[in-house]
Amino acid sequence: MTPATGEAHDVWNRGTWRNPPVSVVADGRTLLVTAAENSDAWRHTSYGFVHDSAHALLAPFPVEGAVEVSFLLDYTEQFDQAGIYLHVSESVWIKAGVEVSDGIPQVGAVVTHGVSDWSVAPVPEWINREVTVRLSRAGNAVTIRARAGDEPFRLIRVAPLDETAAAAAGPFCASPTRAHLATTFTGWIETDADATLHPEHA
Repeated sequence: MTPATGEAHDVWNRGTWRNPPVSVVADGRTLLVTAAENSDAWRHTSYGFVHDSAHALLAPFPVEGAVEVSFLLDYTEQFDQAGIYLHVSESVWIKAGVEVSDGIPQVGAVVTHGVSDWSVAPVPEWINREVTVRLSRAGNAVTIRARAGDEPFRLIRVAPLDETAAAAAGPFCASPTRAHLATTFTGWIETDADATLHPEHA
């Protein structure tokens, strides 16, 4: 798999920020993003509020394609989060990655169609490792997978998405409860959609 643009340092230039962060520093293969305090993305469910201030660097995400975002899981505060964001509209979007919740990093996704839902699974063994989140779009579905290092991808979620929807996707981070969250992104690639939902076994 290769970056969507020819040179590694050009990878971060192809997107447009939705809610620009406090600061962005591109250094060769990495992008260091500092999130604003109280930044988040959520709609209504349980909490009752609407937050639409997460920082997402977005580029077009076609049907029958996949996007992968990699970052360092070196953050520890409550609700610190980073990963990949898929945007269709203010009320239709997905964020997937690792969020610290109840003192533990949790891999999961928030899928929003008018209202948000949230699925998580604890991954304390991923602390201080490079994490990659993959969104694969095919037909009327988005398949979400994630891994640490070069481990096999885990299936995290299968979510509906209108196959006619114009979508954009890319790296995101947010910091609902504190200032100075700095996320180091290490990769952003576009590649082919998953061939199947479940791997074939001999």
